[in-house]
Formats: sequence, C-alpha cells, structure tokens
Amino acid sequence: MTHASTTPRTRPWHGIMVATTLPLRDDLSVDYDAYAEHVAWLIANGCDGVVPNGSLGEYQTLTDDERARVVRTAVEAAGDGDRVMPGVAAYGSAEARRWTDQAAEAGAGSVLLLPPNAFRADEQTVRAHYADVAKAGLPVVAYNNPYDTKVDLTPQLLARLHADGSIVAVKEFSGDVRRAYEIAELAPGLDLLIGADDVLLELALAGAVGWIAGYPNALPRTSADLYHAAVAGDLDTALPLYKSLHPLLRWDSKTEFVQAIKLSMDIAGRTGGPTRPPRFPLTGDTEAAVRAATEKAIAEGHH
Repeated sequence: MTHASTTPRTRPWHGIMVATTLPLRDDLSVDYDAYAEHVAWLIANGCDGVVPNGSLGEYQTLTDDERARVVRTAVEAAGDGDRVMPGVAAYGSAEARRWTDQAAEAGAGSVLLLPPNAFRADEQTVRAHYADVAKAGLPVVAYNNPYDTKVDLTPQLLARLHADGSIVAVKEFSGDVRRAYEIAELAPGLDLLIGADDVLLELALAGAVGWIAGYPNALPRTSADLYHAAVAGDLDTALPLYKSLHPLLRWDSKTEFVQAIKLSMDIAGRTGGPTRPPRFPLTGDTEAAVRAATEKAIAEGHH
C-alpha cells in the first residue's frame, strides 16, 4: 500500500501535491489521456495529490476550455477531488474567482492562488483579491512568488490574509528559509508548504506540512522518501538523499524549470515532451546540465 492511500485528507492541502506538467502532442495539443495516466501514476507512486494549472502546467498558454478540462481530468484521474488543488491565478480577481468556482464544481478540495500579477499590487489590493476568491468557499493556498509576480507576500501580509480568513496555507517560493520562523510566529495557524524543491529540507525542518512539488513529476518515489524523512526529522536518511538530488532539484527554481522537468521526465521514461511557445526546448549547456544531473540521479537508483 502506498503512503498516499493511507493519508487522511481532512486538510487536503497537506502532503506531497505535485504541480503537474501537462503532456502535449507534437502538434502542441493537450494529451488528456496521457495527463490522466500521469496523475494516477503519481498517486500510485507515493504522492498525495496534484496541482493542475500551476506555472509548471503552462496554464498561461491554455485556452479556457483546455484549462477547465485539465481540472476535470485531474479530479477524475485522482479518484478523489480532495487530492486536487487547481491553480486559479488570473489577471483579474473576478476571473480568479470564476476559476475557483469551476474548481469547486469539478470537486476539487482546495485551490492555489497567486496575488494579483498584472501590476505591483499594494496590500489593500492583495487582501481584497484573496477575500474575493475565498468567498467561493474552497480552502485557498496563497502562492508567494515575488520573482515572477513582483508582489511579495511577506510574513506580515500572510498573517493579515490568514486573520482575514482568506487563506489556509502558503506555498513559499521566495527561497528565504528564515521566513518560515517568522510566519510561524505571526500566524501560528497558517500552514507552511514547501514551494521550491531546492529548499525542501530547510523548510521541512522549519515545520512545513506539505510540498507543492516539481521534481516528483520525474522521480516520485525517491522524492516521497526524501520528503517523509525530512518532515520526520530523519536527517540520516534525508541529508544524503537531498545532497544527491540537489543538482536536479535546483532546476525547479530556475527560469527554464518547465523544460528542465519535462526533459528529466523524458530521460526517466515518462511523457515529458514539448512545451508551448514562448517556451522553447533547452539547448547547449543548459540541456547538457539537466541531462547530466538527471542521468546521475537515475544511475544512483532514484526513481
């Protein structure tokens, strides 16, 4: 029996929630059958659930129909909507709310929401945005990615959003592991989720209760072993694994993360495949570095 099947889902945003890549055919149309198979495979291999339509799922390049169907496909393939946390980011709060309503209608257990990202929003705007989306009634996980959104969900702002009743957790992608302790002090009831693969150990030791994950798309079993050892404080197991995988995990935080993880999937015998423009395949030194790190991890028995 896998770990996933025994995890209580009273807080469905806990555990390993894989930000899924989206399989595209050669003509760049979405292969929903391959996506359904991937979702089921991740859960069968020790992951707790999936995050469709995250940045790793190339949601910005999808039509509305594609984006909605991806969510429905994920819920059906997972066999339990609580295992699905759709990304509902949008330029307008009304659109983000519509995506949240769609996620609820599909049966999803929670949603992942970026702050407004069409401009550098101030605190009042950010709080109104999260409050609007929270009215849909699904648990909202905030996504802090100050690099791409130019809006930083600081520990102070997260504490206010939590006090507003707008969020239940945060996907912390800033890379600043010191924030974990400040978040716990300012908002003790707010769940910390690991948001970048290459700070997994640091945030797990700081009290994270989940991981919105990239590299399990390629290596789910080893990733699950690493996560469970890290959150249990079993450093004898976690630290050597983490050091061994870190050359790969750090690609999750780089600009080319979608292409890198898809390439690693291809090398690992999964369906990675192409990305939609404006993303193009990796070439040269970047491709060589990802390939070498992936091949080394597989040679060391990671899968």
